[in-house]
Amino acid sequence: MINSLDTSSKKQKVIVMIPAYNEEATIGKVIRDVPRKVNGIAEVEVMVMDDYSGDKTAEVAKRAGADYIFKQKQNVGLGVNFKKGIDMALKLGADIIVNIDGDGQFDSKDIENLVRPILRHEADMVTCSRFLNPNMTKNMPWLKKWGNRRFTNLISRITKEKFTDTQCGFRAYGREAALRLTLKGKFTYTQEVFIDLIEKGMRIKEIPLKVVYHKKRDSKISGNLRKYGFKSLGIIAKATRDTKPLDFFGMPALVILFLGMIGGGVSFVYWLIYHATTPVRTLFNVSVFFMIFGLALGILALIADMMKTIKTTQDEILYRLKRQDVENSEILNKLNGGIERVDNHIRKTNGGKLGEDVRVRRSVR
Repeated sequence: MINSLDTSSKKQKVIVMIPAYNEEATIGKVIRDVPRKVNGIAEVEVMVMDDYSGDKTAEVAKRAGADYIFKQKQNVGLGVNFKKGIDMALKLGADIIVNIDGDGQFDSKDIENLVRPILRHEADMVTCSRFLNPNMTKNMPWLKKWGNRRFTNLISRITKEKFTDTQCGFRAYGREAALRLTLKGKFTYTQEVFIDLIEKGMRIKEIPLKVVYHKKRDSKISGNLRKYGFKSLGIIAKATRDTKPLDFFGMPALVILFLGMIGGGVSFVYWLIYHATTPVRTLFNVSVFFMIFGLALGILALIADMMKTIKTTQDEILYRLKRQDVENSEILNKLNGGIERVDNHIRKTNGGKLGEDVRVRRSVR
């Protein structure tokens, strides 16, 4: 049987995905600058994921030449919008999915540099780093620079890999990495992707690419840094809990149990020497609580580790289902030619319904 996902012997298809929210002022230039001819790539298409913008983002994108436009029925957040975009790009036959912001901070012409390591089989995901070259962060606000480094150090410790920039949204995903992604965060996805893919054995490579910072322009995600920080930490904590439960629960359990044993030991020695508990009674009670809590947390760590085994099996099943779905979509497209969305249904261009509710529409150029 021929594996339709084997792209080693054919030129590949790239879909440039642009998650957008109220980006009418900049998205047109981002789309027009996307290189439509790239060495080693047979086809480059642009797909805009409009997160229920209140402006003319979709109209501007269509005029600029976007091949696909997907408009959410409500504002679902960057994380959800990104996940839906990945699924949609895979069903549209993407071998490589490039994600670029619609605010014009990144140069669309750098897409060729971003996909090159994937074409050379050097990486499964390639991400732009703004810190590999210090000259590229001269105009970055110091608070954003400080926050980025703190988050990057945290992700590096969790994954046990050395990264320099885990917040950048300019990335390229090979098909295998895109199929393997299992994300839970609704607010953002940038840090969670690293934890998820590293846990699944995917190779991530960083390359330095230029970025422009507009002084009068706030990020849609990190404009409120306190909100961004707390929500991102929550997503990171959940991802770490699911992928490294022994570290997440086990290390605190050992520390708490150790403190309880020290306090209990001191109380016991005091009682042996002075035959009294009056000065250390509170210490003893707290120590007993710590030991009980530490043991309970240790048991929870073991249970969570068993749950991780179940999650790993579920992720593998999900991966196989997604892979089969992509294969079927590709075969269907080859057999029936183009597709279009009519009345919330995908149908063949010759008029027959395919039955699946995939909300994509092809722009008319």
